[in-house]
Amino acid sequence: MPDLDLEQALRADGFAAICGVDEAGRGPWAGPVVAAAVILPARITAATWAGLDDSKKLKPAVRERLFDIITAEADAAVGIVDVDEIDRLNILGATLKAMAIAIGNLKRRPGFALIDGNRPPELSCPVRTVVRGDAKSLSIAAASVVAKVTRDRIMQALARDYPGYGWARNAGYGTPEHIAALTRLGPTPVHRRSFAPIRKILRGDSG
Repeated sequence: MPDLDLEQALRADGFAAICGVDEAGRGPWAGPVVAAAVILPARITAATWAGLDDSKKLKPAVRERLFDIITAEADAAVGIVDVDEIDRLNILGATLKAMAIAIGNLKRRPGFALIDGNRPPELSCPVRTVVRGDAKSLSIAAASVVAKVTRDRIMQALARDYPGYGWARNAGYGTPEHIAALTRLGPTPVHRRSFAPIRKILRGDSG
């Protein structure tokens, strides 16, 4: 389970307002990439925050409950980069841009940022990347929940605008349901045209 060891070590070194940062939506074939930044409150009630973990390990109902707690009690913000920017920048560039936007949207300016993964965005504050950070840092785990729930809600809304692709269930990933719909209906304006499976369909490659 993630803990506060990284945050406490940074506080001991004199850093305040430490934010955790994570993203959701790098792999899907459709929809935006979403990043979240979270500065945890000074005091966390263990019973209230019980179960906070990497969002991928949590059931949807648990993620929703924790999302409500995090956004009510912590300084949390998101950054969203749409499909056009993903296709222009590539998915890594778009992800780093979403992270920078999320951090810029925080109410407080962070003194240090803990970034999930091994590539940091360009920031004005000191940064540390943490591979599998959502399983190690409570701040990053909180950000992973906010990013995941935010993106899932976006994909549920897009599923109503573009029915048939199953995005409320697959969040835009290349599942058999999604692939079958692409074959039957073709790509939508919110499909990532820079992604190889969508490029193949657009050029009429049946393979």
